[in-house]
Amino acid sequence: MNKLILTVALSCSLSAQADIRLPKLISDNMVLQRDTALTLWGYATAGEQVTVQLNGAVPGQVQADNGRWQITLPAQQPGCGHQLRFSGSNQITLKDICFGDVWLASGQSNMELPMARLAEAYPQDLASANYPQIRQFTVPQQYNFDAPQQDLSAGQWQPATTEHIAGFSALAFYFARDLFNHNGVPIGMLNNALGGSPVEAWLSEEALQAFPDALAQGLRFRDKQLIADITAADQAKNNQWYADLASRDAGLNGDMPWYAPALDHSGWQSFTVPGFLPQPFTGVWWLRKTVRLSAAQAAAADTLRLGSVVDADEVYINGVKVGNTTYQYPPRRYALPQGLLKAGDNLIAVRVIATNNKTGLMPDKPYWLGTDKQHIALSGQWQMRRGATAEILPGDTFIRWQPLGLYNGLTAPLTKLPIKGVIWYQGESNVGREVQYQQRFRALIRDWRAKWQQPKLPFLYVQLANYLEKNPQPGDSGWAALREAQRRVQDEPDTAMVVAIDVGEWNDIHPVDKKTLGQRLALAARAVALGEKVQYQGPQLQKVQAQGDKLRLSFDQQLVLKPGQSFAIAGSDGQYRWAQVQLHGKQVVLSHADIKAPVTVRYAWADNPDAVLYNSAGLPASPFTAQISQPK
Repeated sequence: MNKLILTVALSCSLSAQADIRLPKLISDNMVLQRDTALTLWGYATAGEQVTVQLNGAVPGQVQADNGRWQITLPAQQPGCGHQLRFSGSNQITLKDICFGDVWLASGQSNMELPMARLAEAYPQDLASANYPQIRQFTVPQQYNFDAPQQDLSAGQWQPATTEHIAGFSALAFYFARDLFNHNGVPIGMLNNALGGSPVEAWLSEEALQAFPDALAQGLRFRDKQLIADITAADQAKNNQWYADLASRDAGLNGDMPWYAPALDHSGWQSFTVPGFLPQPFTGVWWLRKTVRLSAAQAAAADTLRLGSVVDADEVYINGVKVGNTTYQYPPRRYALPQGLLKAGDNLIAVRVIATNNKTGLMPDKPYWLGTDKQHIALSGQWQMRRGATAEILPGDTFIRWQPLGLYNGLTAPLTKLPIKGVIWYQGESNVGREVQYQQRFRALIRDWRAKWQQPKLPFLYVQLANYLEKNPQPGDSGWAALREAQRRVQDEPDTAMVVAIDVGEWNDIHPVDKKTLGQRLALAARAVALGEKVQYQGPQLQKVQAQGDKLRLSFDQQLVLKPGQSFAIAGSDGQYRWAQVQLHGKQVVLSHADIKAPVTVRYAWADNPDAVLYNSAGLPASPFTAQISQPK
């Protein structure tokens, strides 16, 4: 056994403790980074002697100074089943410790999205998960604007087994599974993501010095009274809006509620599900449908699927409430109590709340009653009636998304443990601010490398997926502009960007295909973090040349061109038109009959573009914009 290297910590303690205390990260089942020196730390009464043992051997002692102590473990080979023991006035024994590769998984909702949300798409991956050497630590989502926090309030390491897999970040799991299946090295994932968060929330105070407006905004929230006042005002505003709407909802306040089976809805307006109200509407409206079931169907059906509803819904069957969802994005999947359905007619009623003028049931989503294997379709004709109108509900302040808060509260406590690298999926909340994003995202990469004191820390990130409705003509796009900002950050060393424009969903900002993205991230990790020679990127633009009335684009790889329109060119007038495309090995030649001297090109420049350009390994090219004689 390697000898422990003992050092005395000079940092200040949070408070003196009579007993040894460990930070939440250092706990049973944890994964520690292999092949590098490791600092472990904790808290104790000043002057207390702390003895540390690894696997019952190599005892060492260190004296707590100012209530804190730390030791440095020498580099360890990968493997699990280790034991750490810390002894002083009390004793703490940590079991089943692994040494492996630790990755930080951070960003917003597409990183946070749990495996539970993928149950329909990948049921076997949840039902058969058995990867005890892949472990996740979910960081509590507690912001802090005052200072970088030294510890977390809670958290525990959990293995990727059927008992815990539903709570794993889906993208982090598929990434970890691919790496583990590749080399058998234990994987630890630090799930450090929060839905809706902009990049500014993840920057430290030092990094925010370069962005005075964001820093000033974050520093405002050091005022606890301000936080309390805003929180109370938002809650009061929301409570009043919803209470007023409910008090005026004819569906709740008439002689018979509109979810009652006995109500006659024959005079209601016809409505086709899925679909949207044709005119802007804010308030509450109702849907009703009678479904006739056989005795066998009524006995078997255990699930109601109502796709996605804009914005919120309450669902009743035969007068009994079976579920509700308070905002647009979660899939509506409601479990039905046994015995609720009956042979014959069954009444489904849906109360829909619209907060901002657009409301409906999203197309291209599942609408059925039954089981995962047998569906009774619910799409088609329903009956609809408006219950009450309202003014648009003003938005909330969302203090948790303000600059600085997530770095201090979530990320800072993690920076003491070495990690293998970072995987990142974020940017949706910064769409429309692409120039600013490019600067701040670049700053974040440098900031985190400095905080971990790992200047070459691999940083792998996902470019925004395709989203929203397709546009038949070339034009401007905020989503495309943000993707271009992400693409340009690839010149930071030891980074890699994963392209996602072929795995998104036009009607869902949270596409379920996290498996493909996990596989692509794992390829990037093998190249950037593990130093393997593996193809991990799609075609990269090298050069744009003008040849008379054509543009010739050169790439670094042999190209595969799929059907679709994605290349647009423009002359000096800046008017883009879809180009005729010719493929020649590693080159694409573009032209348009009405453009005699093209000077610029856009590829996949849309919210939801066609992904047509790939390499022979099936990896897509990134969207881009470029001018003649402009490399990369």
